[in-house]
Amino acid sequence: MAQTLTGIQKAAILMISLGSESSSEIVKHLGDVEIEQLTLEMASVGKVSPETRDYVVEEFHQMCLANDYITQGGIEYAREVLERALGQSRAFDIISRLSTSLKMRPFDLVRRTDPKQLFSFIQGEHPQTIALIMTHLPVDKAATLLSSLPMDRQADVAKRVATMGRTSPEVLKEIEKVLERKISSLAPTDYSASGGIQSIVDVLNRADPGTVKVVMDALEMEDPDLAEQIKRQMFVFEDIVILDDRGIQLVLREVETKDLGIALKGSNPEVAQKILANMSSRAGQMLKDDMEFMGPVRLRDVEEAQQRIVKVIRKLEESGAVVISRGGSDEIIY
Repeated sequence: MAQTLTGIQKAAILMISLGSESSSEIVKHLGDVEIEQLTLEMASVGKVSPETRDYVVEEFHQMCLANDYITQGGIEYAREVLERALGQSRAFDIISRLSTSLKMRPFDLVRRTDPKQLFSFIQGEHPQTIALIMTHLPVDKAATLLSSLPMDRQADVAKRVATMGRTSPEVLKEIEKVLERKISSLAPTDYSASGGIQSIVDVLNRADPGTVKVVMDALEMEDPDLAEQIKRQMFVFEDIVILDDRGIQLVLREVETKDLGIALKGSNPEVAQKILANMSSRAGQMLKDDMEFMGPVRLRDVEEAQQRIVKVIRKLEESGAVVISRGGSDEIIY
């Protein structure tokens, strides 16, 4: 019966059912021992009944769905969805098998925790622990967490993220025990790559300008070389001046005029001059009139408008429409 098949037998039947083209793509991702075992099993498989084949393919489909559910919302979420779809017994069977084979990412539960709640939970932790947690969070959440820290700790934590290398699984496990009370085993030879310059750059690029200033000012005093490395890879609103005219014009097409006026209220004259130089005389005069008409604006509004414009610039850079020169000898060619 199909229910009595071993895992390797099911894998062999699945590979045969998928056909040679799809199976060959799967084999590329297997190790030598796995390929050898699977090949031997496929060679020894006799005639497979349609019922057995359908059972194996359907089970594989359910396992894929369960894995997707776990990625979206964790094991508990996957269990709830599967129980509604397949019943408690079948859901338990699938989740049990996935739980034994699935290698959970470090801080999986922490990753899904609201940053504000997370801050209240870890604010008393050592800066190195906070830095380690940040390297395993989505950059938006890490940025929120960094901004929530007291100003006198922000630069310290940022520096630890930037200079962090690899972390042993024992350390990760110990921190997970404290933070999550629910961990998964890591192979003793595994090391989790985390931190580095790009990691803190991604965080700072999404943090509020006030946090960025506090962190960078402190780093420039404490470790100028590190601060310079970070600055070379960052882009803030004032860096608009390093864009060429074509890049500026592309940005101006994408941003809201209102945002532009508010953002320029809190910028230096060089930035305003660069923007106005890439606008028609009429459009430039209208922008000046709008800025004068709006009167004083809150610093928070200025920072939010600048962040929205920087977000547009980053999006244009990611699409290749704009190239940001961050130093070095690279030549920009359009």
